[in-house]
Amino acid sequence: MKKLLSISAMLLLVVGSVFANGSSEEGATPENPVEFKLADNSPISTPLCAVNFKFSELVEEATNGAIHIEVYPDAQLGNENETIEQVKAGVLDLTRVNIIQLAQYDPNFQLFNLPYIFVDDEQRWSVTDGEIGQSLNEEFHDITSMNILAYLDSGWRCFYTTDKAVQSLADLKGMKIRVMNSDSNIAMIKSFGAVATPMAYSDVFSALQTGVIDGAENDFVSYDTSGHYEVAKNYTIDRHTASFGVILMSDKAKSKISEEQYQIILDCAYEASLWQREAMVAKENESKDKVIAAGSSIYEVNVEEFQEAVQPVYEQYSDLAPLIEKVYALK
Repeated sequence: MKKLLSISAMLLLVVGSVFANGSSEEGATPENPVEFKLADNSPISTPLCAVNFKFSELVEEATNGAIHIEVYPDAQLGNENETIEQVKAGVLDLTRVNIIQLAQYDPNFQLFNLPYIFVDDEQRWSVTDGEIGQSLNEEFHDITSMNILAYLDSGWRCFYTTDKAVQSLADLKGMKIRVMNSDSNIAMIKSFGAVATPMAYSDVFSALQTGVIDGAENDFVSYDTSGHYEVAKNYTIDRHTASFGVILMSDKAKSKISEEQYQIILDCAYEASLWQREAMVAKENESKDKVIAAGSSIYEVNVEEFQEAVQPVYEQYSDLAPLIEKVYALK
């Protein structure tokens, strides 16, 4: 009986050691491979989903087949909130989601949805790939036991409208604009004098078509692929927010591989993210050309008056002031 208890105790120590160190000492091998599942709610045709397959290929090659990542697109394993909770619980290995979803676990991620906080791609990637991003990654892991592997490009969000074009801040006054159901998004629209109208993305086309809303906001790729350009012909480039995607990995999945293999996964995720960012820019240019050819009018605006109008929004997020200052320092 004592011998059985000793064996059980030893097993508990081994298991505890694996989870305490965050990874298996031996890791996966080509003879004994590990298979991970990666969920995404986007269709395969988008750069945000295509990056998952690129990531999977890089990992398989770099580990000589010891780690295989199977991608499940089109929300096969659930919507973003569901897949995040699955990863958090350790029942799903990886998921690719919109960064706005992370704020429900760590309020500091509201930073990424503040209007006009980013001025260009160089600045925003300096934030995600530098010290600020690393600090946020560690903080997020401490809170959730989930690992952020890479930051992806979801495009720059701009306004598009049906009858009346937005060529100045005054044009937005009184307009009903669809936004994501986010406090900062709603506050931004209100600061412009417009009426914030949260609704499901799937309902936007008919709402634009029937006049329930006067406009919406999104990047060029979404404006194109959703068909919204067919009913909202006016696209205004103001780049009020930069959208990001992230790839998350569970601690449980990490525990199945060695520290060296986890580093390989991090390296492959970053390489895949660089590929995705270039692909997204190319796709945005392609979409822009397509909607112009289809009759959309593109407008540039004086962004300064929009930036001034949203200052009250920043007052609502005074807790983020230290982070905001760090981001501004990279402009």
